[in-house]
Amino acid sequence: MTLDYTIADVFTDTPLTGNQLAVFAEADDIDESRMQLLAREIGFSETVYVLARDRVRIFTPSAELPFAGHPVLGTAFVLASQRGVREATLLTGVGEVPVVFDEDGRGTMSQPVPEVSPWTGDAGALYSALGIAGSAVPLDSYVNGPNHLYVVLSSSDEVAALRPDIGRLAEVLPRSTVSCVAGAGSSWKSRVFGPGLGVSEDPATGSAAGPLAVHLCRHGLVPWGTEITISQGVELQRPSTLYARATGNDDRLESVEVAGDTVIVGRGSFEL
Repeated sequence: MTLDYTIADVFTDTPLTGNQLAVFAEADDIDESRMQLLAREIGFSETVYVLARDRVRIFTPSAELPFAGHPVLGTAFVLASQRGVREATLLTGVGEVPVVFDEDGRGTMSQPVPEVSPWTGDAGALYSALGIAGSAVPLDSYVNGPNHLYVVLSSSDEVAALRPDIGRLAEVLPRSTVSCVAGAGSSWKSRVFGPGLGVSEDPATGSAAGPLAVHLCRHGLVPWGTEITISQGVELQRPSTLYARATGNDDRLESVEVAGDTVIVGRGSFEL
């Protein structure tokens, strides 16, 4: 059996940067037991399988995710490019996610509104694993499919200098990512660690970008409705740029949008 796939770099307009993605655009005949094995073989942060009616299944090298941002954006771009259209709606494990592309190819996805709650884990153990003293704002948990936690640091240099204990971090956050961020106004730097999900550090995390905008608005660091620009992946030599906006107010979150560019860089096939 020949299994064809496309490789795209997501949240970038420059090939060989951004976050890598493998997309099997016609995956109905791929046995479910092989999906995780193929994702592990490829080794990217995520691999996507497109089934009938644009239902997608998303796998890291070690787990399936109900939703993830760069796989949805990148897969929508691959499908829209193949079909000669400027939009695609993917059915994920958390529902339909529409993606619309402008004339330059930048896609904007309407993300699931995250569930928000105070984080009840061991903050001391988390800070120790990250090698930091603490966070400038409270720790909250956001769930939009994956779980995300945010630590706000004092400067971009502090974020860049992080050398977390990945093994300990996986123990503290076995089912969540942690984003360490710093910035001001509309410009923010982020590094996202998710060893408990099989990704030690992610070059670009679309599912975390939307809740980050929510987190910054909720804690008064960014006005509601502001589009923020997020720089990520520099330390992995995979620089990425993500755009995110949360609309609403302190009493009601109305919508979350994440945008970015995608480039197709290759195609391949497995003979199995």
